[in-house]
Amino acid sequence: MPSFINFNGEVVPADTAMLTISNRAFKYGDGLFESMRLVNGQLKFADLHANRLQNGMRDLKMDGYSNLDAWFLKEKAEELAIWNKVKQGRIRLTVYRDAGGLYTPNDNRSGWCMELEPDQGLAYQLNHRGVIMNVYNELLKPINYLSNHKTCNSLLYVMAGVYKMQHRLDDVFILNQHGFLCEALSSNVFVWYDNHLYTPALSEGCVAGVMRQVIIDSAVERDIPVTEAQINPDILNEADEVFLTNATKGIQWVMGYGVKRYFNKLSKDLIDELNTM
Repeated sequence: MPSFINFNGEVVPADTAMLTISNRAFKYGDGLFESMRLVNGQLKFADLHANRLQNGMRDLKMDGYSNLDAWFLKEKAEELAIWNKVKQGRIRLTVYRDAGGLYTPNDNRSGWCMELEPDQGLAYQLNHRGVIMNVYNELLKPINYLSNHKTCNSLLYVMAGVYKMQHRLDDVFILNQHGFLCEALSSNVFVWYDNHLYTPALSEGCVAGVMRQVIIDSAVERDIPVTEAQINPDILNEADEVFLTNATKGIQWVMGYGVKRYFNKLSKDLIDELNTM
């Protein structure tokens, strides 16, 4: 069955050649993206995604960010679901600076493309086999005002992914420029230690994940102590539980880091809570 994308408001087959060689996302990584989850034909957490997307476009000084609001995201995602005849899946919206020029653009207008990758999961599913991880330290993530956004400049994550494959890992921990815990390959990190939940603060350079915020809010509502902090990676050797979060998978529990092994009780409780929302 053919699949479809939406390119700047035009729904076309996914294999249609749309980008030109001058596209700035291709040439310079001049853009950003949102990964979102579609459940029962509807977009989850549209308000949070729209807020992050618009903040990112403002920080990249792109025009047109006010048009890409929650209503826009929901309408376009649901339209694409109908075209593709699916109700569950992963939505990716890529926004790029639609202009010419070299490093200096000659315009700040924006263009966009929405894709849909179907899956069968109606609810968030906790992984049966725990994730095996290690620290990736060949490249450190710089901290600046773009660090919290999911930009198209993703070479750090590409190289971390190559490292993951070479070392036969399921995922890796990424450190910031000061050597503190930042995030995972495509997820935020939570550490359960001494009956307290910790996650790297946004000031540590991690992506401002939508699911990260959902889990923080859920923990606070359940009176689970949670702190956004600067985290030394040595805590991974002492933690009782470690899990990863992102908008498409929800929660993934980590089973092992080196010789250390973790439990997953809190992960199970939180993903059950997530599925009741």
